[in-house]
Formats: sequence, C-alpha cells, structure tokens
Amino acid sequence: QVQLVESGGGLVQPGGSLRLSCAASGTIFSISAMGWYRQAPGKERELVAHIISTGSTSYADSVKGRFTISRDNAKNTVYLQMNSLKPEDTAVYYCNVILTSTGSYYYNSWGQGAQVTLSS
Repeated sequence: QVQLVESGGGLVQPGGSLRLSCAASGTIFSISAMGWYRQAPGKERELVAHIISTGSTSYADSVKGRFTISRDNAKNTVYLQMNSLKPEDTAVYYCNVILTSTGSYYYNSWGQGAQVTLSS
C-alpha cells in the first residue's frame, strides 16, 4: 500500500535545530493533509503541526514561532524544521498523512517514528 519513511531525528543540545523528513511512497492518488505528532514518555500523542493541500498550516501553541512545517507535493514529502529546541521537545515524532490510493476514500497512514532527544 503506502509507506512513510521518516528521517532526521537525533540528539541535540537545547537551543539547537533539527529537520525531520517524511517521504510517502506506494500507491498514492492524492494527499490531502500531512502532519507531525509527538509522544513523550508517559504522555499522550499530541499534534505538533499540520499542513493541508492548499499550504495552510497550524501549530501547537508550544511550538509556534520555533517549528515550521512544509511539504513538497512533487515528492510526497513533509518536513518539520525545529529551531530553538527545548528539553520538553524530547519525544518520538510521528509523521501522519491523510491520503487516498484510489480517489474514492481517504485514510490515515503513520510513519515509524523518529526519536528527538534534547540533552546538554
């Protein structure tokens, strides 16, 4: 069907930057929305940023002004540029894509997760 491959996680110092990428491949007719979620230890998964097909974006209050989501429609790829990282940004980051393979119905697909760890 569809595979989402994430890359770009790692260990970074507070104040540093990381860029996550998520590439979708397989049978893709259309992608409506792409987003990033994160889950910290002992916490529920939360929406970090979201971008729809028109390019309109939304962000969690905790990352506004620091994170930027973007997408390359030709490559079926979504990015998350994370700047001014804080210890509380430590989490596993999951890519989420809402897509259709046939044009008849849309469904969610998830990436495998990328660990982002803040450590001084």
